Amino acid sequence: MLYNFIFPYFNFISGINLLRYITFRTMCALLTSLIISFLLYPAFIKRFKLSQPIRSDGPASHIVQKQGTPTMGGAIIIASTIISSILWGNIANAYLILLILLTFFYCLLGFYDDILKVKFKNSKGIKGKKKFFLQVVIAILFSYAVELLRAPEIAGHLTFPFFKNFALNSSVFLIIFTTFVIVGSSNAVNLTDGLDGLATFPAMLVAFCLGIISYIVGHFIFANYLQITYIATAGELSIFCGALIGACLGFLWYNAPPAMIFMGDTGSLAIGGALGGISVIIKHEFVLAIAGGLFVFEALSVMMQVAYFRCTGRRIFLMAPIHHHFEKKGWTESTVVIRFWIISFVFMLIGLATLKIR
Repeated sequence: MLYNFIFPYFNFISGINLLRYITFRTMCALLTSLIISFLLYPAFIKRFKLSQPIRSDGPASHIVQKQGTPTMGGAIIIASTIISSILWGNIANAYLILLILLTFFYCLLGFYDDILKVKFKNSKGIKGKKKFFLQVVIAILFSYAVELLRAPEIAGHLTFPFFKNFALNSSVFLIIFTTFVIVGSSNAVNLTDGLDGLATFPAMLVAFCLGIISYIVGHFIFANYLQITYIATAGELSIFCGALIGACLGFLWYNAPPAMIFMGDTGSLAIGGALGGISVIIKHEFVLAIAGGLFVFEALSVMMQVAYFRCTGRRIFLMAPIHHHFEKKGWTESTVVIRFWIISFVFMLIGLATLKIR
């Protein structure tokens, strides 16, 4: 918004030319969302007393230590991210506006889910099929709108990392695939958010990776040099990524063990959906799966557990998602979280490396 207001004066007022640069505005967005988080969380934690019921079949320590902790802290993550993105981003950028809308509606869906959990004092929330249906509808509308904005030469194309000039061309298949990416990413982050800080730091790493790629994809010279698809104006998504990192940093300050607040589905569904939406816009869906490998494994552990149990009546893991399996094996919560952070960092580096391996 500041960019749009000040744009006519770039050539007349010394010093404000800094706002031309996406890198500068990204750092400003990060700091702004971090400051907003620090200002809002203390009052939110003090006054907001709604707590999410803890799973009765989970580790016994969770029932003792986490019961009564306020939830829905993700509302501030998303509010900080959106406010900061609007403040420092180009609000005439259609990709940025679509991403903000996607994040907002997934946040609303998560908020409704959290409200039901608190109201009925259980950990189920919205019925699974209804929740999935709403996620799919939002993702389809987003994917279709993104394709309408594409330049003709890249519309309907699904690109792959490691290949220079290979792409599949099918608009219908692409929308189905991108819908799967967004919904899958949203649910994967949601499943990972089971320990203090576990999902937050990996989400920041993935946002960092996608932010760098967004900047490169939106820069003709860099995109051409690295032989990746150039998408005009996609660089503005770096500002959203910076804002998300700052908001998550602010949340992590209060979510660090022992957590003073949980993000709830309000935050996890929206963060996962946002990361999926960014990857769709910049055509790096497969890189999202690599950089967000931790989220993928968490989701796969649940699917494997459910499928194997239905077929055999037995379990692969002591408990799913897989972070609870290691807790059941005797790892402390902090050990699980820090080791999973390290794994996530490695995945992020591999994701970035795909830019050069073509």
